[in-house]
Amino acid sequence: MQIEKNIVVSIHYRLTDDNQQEIENSFGDIPMSYLHGHNTMIPGLESELEGKQAGDKLNVTVTPENGYGEYSDGLKQQVPADAFAGLDPEPGMQFTADTDQGPMPVTVVDVNEEFVTVDGNHPFAGQTLHFEVEVVELRDATPTEIEHGHLHGHGDCDHDH
Repeated sequence: MQIEKNIVVSIHYRLTDDNQQEIENSFGDIPMSYLHGHNTMIPGLESELEGKQAGDKLNVTVTPENGYGEYSDGLKQQVPADAFAGLDPEPGMQFTADTDQGPMPVTVVDVNEEFVTVDGNHPFAGQTLHFEVEVVELRDATPTEIEHGHLHGHGDCDHDH
């Protein structure tokens, strides 16, 4: 079996930045699984995994345009501090903001008495990412997973389609 659309792929990976600083590492833990070909993986990594088999190991470099996109200053903004009434925002906290484009995850980057500065960029936006990957396991997706476009754990799907 090889990686292609509608295959559930389980991988171990080590993610580093351009300075070889480790960002994430799944080796020694539970592998990450995803449904191939359904836009649930960054495009640059998914395309490099196409055609691979269980046991394959590879190193992949993903540029921002094939990863989490370029960094956009337009996604950083100051919000009046009183909009966070009852909360105590601190740099690094993440919230989901209601925007004109729908819900958007944002990270608090600065707090002062008047404003809370939030950033809607993905934390890896603008970065070239370096992956060390081992393909651990492959299986056919279930008809429900294919229909819904994502993996299902044990039990029924807990959302509407």
